[in-house]
Amino acid sequence: MIDERAIQLRYEALDPLLDERARRRFVAAEALSAGHGGIAAVARITGVARSTIGRGLKEIRGPVVDPTPRGRVRRAGGGRKPLTVTDATLLDDLQALVEPVTRGDPMAPLRWTAKSLRNLAKGLQELGHRISHDSVAALLRGLGYSLQVNRKTLEGAGHPDRDAQFHYINEQVKQALAASEPAISVDTKKKELVGDFKNAGREYRPKGQPEEVRVHDFVIPELGRAAPYGVYDIADNAGWVSVGIDHDTGAFAVNSIRRWWQTMGRKRYPDARKLLINADGGGSNGSRVRLWKRELQALADELNLEITVCHLPPGTSKWNKIEHRLFSFISQNWRGRPLVCHQTIVQLIAATTTEAGLTVQSEIDTNSYPKGIKVSNLHRHDFHGEWNYTIKPSPLDPVSTPPSSKR
Repeated sequence: MIDERAIQLRYEALDPLLDERARRRFVAAEALSAGHGGIAAVARITGVARSTIGRGLKEIRGPVVDPTPRGRVRRAGGGRKPLTVTDATLLDDLQALVEPVTRGDPMAPLRWTAKSLRNLAKGLQELGHRISHDSVAALLRGLGYSLQVNRKTLEGAGHPDRDAQFHYINEQVKQALAASEPAISVDTKKKELVGDFKNAGREYRPKGQPEEVRVHDFVIPELGRAAPYGVYDIADNAGWVSVGIDHDTGAFAVNSIRRWWQTMGRKRYPDARKLLINADGGGSNGSRVRLWKRELQALADELNLEITVCHLPPGTSKWNKIEHRLFSFISQNWRGRPLVCHQTIVQLIAATTTEAGLTVQSEIDTNSYPKGIKVSNLHRHDFHGEWNYTIKPSPLDPVSTPPSSKR
């Protein structure tokens, strides 16, 4: 009886060390020692072709003159020819399928199909080539292809005055800081589902006891989503975050600034006469949002402050200071923790600190902010008035005296 397990163990142990000739003779020796049925058994166990085993048996049974030159495992010209040699158009057709646009063929068969190995093999077969998906993988590796994910690097056409706007914002901030006037960076952080949902990142827990969360990210109606709107004080390295439970509108954004001023700003800048705001060009504080400007007018009147807004050019929101000086640290602080309720979100935000001295305060904003309210009035700067504008407090109405009545 043939001990197939022993043959398999010996083959697996030696196979990585054998060249083509040694492997052929090893499997032939195993088949010879196995006796009747040995060739079939060894072929089944090792996957080596029966014809190869037969050739090895001829080599070890008799004095066969080996025509292979010293230092080679097969004579020159031996073995199967590469597909690229026997099929002259194979590589060109493969590249046309993988990158149809760069090959000048926008109507190639796989232009709108996922380019898996099997789809590529099928496409080549339809073009008359005999090839398997494994051979396609080998050819692609030889051509320098590998599986790639999309990379976000293209920002589209930049505005011709983009750099000039950054210089303008920088000058406005420098002037504000030199005059000890507040300069803040504002934005809405990514909305978060409230509840026992998976949160990206990891944190230390007892081994084998991960936090259990929901499988599907469906909104819990009674909890909804949280919209954290942040205010970052550039000079003070301090942040304020209002955690909204309703719509992220211009009214919500301005009320977050109002709450920052009442809680932190007024104490830090008791003699302020102006407020400089750096904001993205879109979202609830976008340069085209009239509600944002109307609410700022109301805030300027209420605080008796001249409010200047400088928007970042389109496509540059990642350079907003609040993104990398406040929001990034909040995300690090709550990584791997389900945001199970609004109070948890507030506490995690308020606990965010850095070695550079960042401090953060946070509160829930339970107000409702309906959408669709429209608006208002402002003074645009000479340089890109759509990005830079100032809202001054409205003049107080003179006290009217009633006309004297005739007696």
